Amino acid sequence: MTEEKVLEALKSVTYPGFTKDIVTFGFVKDVKVNGGQVKVLVDITSSAKEVQDQIKNESLIALQKAGFADIDIEIKAPKAPRQLSNSVSGKNIAPQIKNFVMVSSGKGGVGKSTTSVNLAVALAMQGKKVGLLDADIYGPNIPRMMGLDGQRPEIEGNKVIPLNAYGVEVMSMGSLMEDGQSLIWRGSMIMKAIEQFLRDILWSELDVLVIDMPPGTGDAQLTLAQSVPITAGITVTTPQKVSLDDSRRSLDMFKKLHIPTAGIVENMSGFICPSCETESDIFGMGTTEPVAKEYETTVLTRVPIEPAIREGGDSGKPIVYHKPDSQTAKRYQEASQNLWAFIEKINEEGGVSNEAIQPTTPPGVSACSM
Repeated sequence: MTEEKVLEALKSVTYPGFTKDIVTFGFVKDVKVNGGQVKVLVDITSSAKEVQDQIKNESLIALQKAGFADIDIEIKAPKAPRQLSNSVSGKNIAPQIKNFVMVSSGKGGVGKSTTSVNLAVALAMQGKKVGLLDADIYGPNIPRMMGLDGQRPEIEGNKVIPLNAYGVEVMSMGSLMEDGQSLIWRGSMIMKAIEQFLRDILWSELDVLVIDMPPGTGDAQLTLAQSVPITAGITVTTPQKVSLDDSRRSLDMFKKLHIPTAGIVENMSGFICPSCETESDIFGMGTTEPVAKEYETTVLTRVPIEPAIREGGDSGKPIVYHKPDSQTAKRYQEASQNLWAFIEKINEEGGVSNEAIQPTTPPGVSACSM
């Protein structure tokens, strides 16, 4: 009776709703064998009691068939979410990932991808196991910004192995297409692509997956919220009122999709002169504070305009890694620390789950007329 025999037996126990077993997923965390006695710790991601019971019962049967008589199976699971009063068990098509962060914006051109890249790299520099998913299907910029331009991922079976840069696992539609190729897709195809990026990519057991969303509030955002429990949402904006108007839509989307809002990143907040390092207010500064209060959230950080950040994005050298002493890098480091503190708070309070989320129909518009 050995640990190897225990693991071999548990490979017959598939995670409910999936084709992989609990050993392959990495959920079997500890095995102790003493003669015919065995004690197993299984750490899963679902708070649903029916999932826990099914895994425990099937594991018990598998170990009995393997010849063990005295069996102790401990199931470790997150607390059931307390903030959602009418939640279902919660669909999660990527259960090996502990936390999901949606980086969104009401409009394009506000620095959402730059924020996603530097937050992901900053978290990795803090020792977290991080993934970065470029879900902006029409405008995938992450490969260039992470220094992966022109690289193609390898295939293992029917799964895709993510690329790796700066200690971050990375996947993007831009890594699967030819340079300059356009995608002329309807919403249903975008929704399918988002699901495949979560299900068919061989993500490791990540502490967090940072997801760079397309601008706006549409099919991609809804599909993501229906596919995995989003731990935190971040809205990226610039100080101008036009951008802030669109940011309110993004924050309202988080509220309607039951996504805890980690805060707002105010990008292009002032300009730092590369010669004298003087910070000048050219687009406005600090205008996001009233919006944050309106939606009961906070400003994670204010990131100034600094030539080095544009240079880093174009050359695939994220500023937070290559120029960690710059003001911009320090602001992103601050934002990543604030984000992780928020994630820990959410998990301590019981985590998040998906309700049976459905698209909303504007008042006065019937569903059949849309």
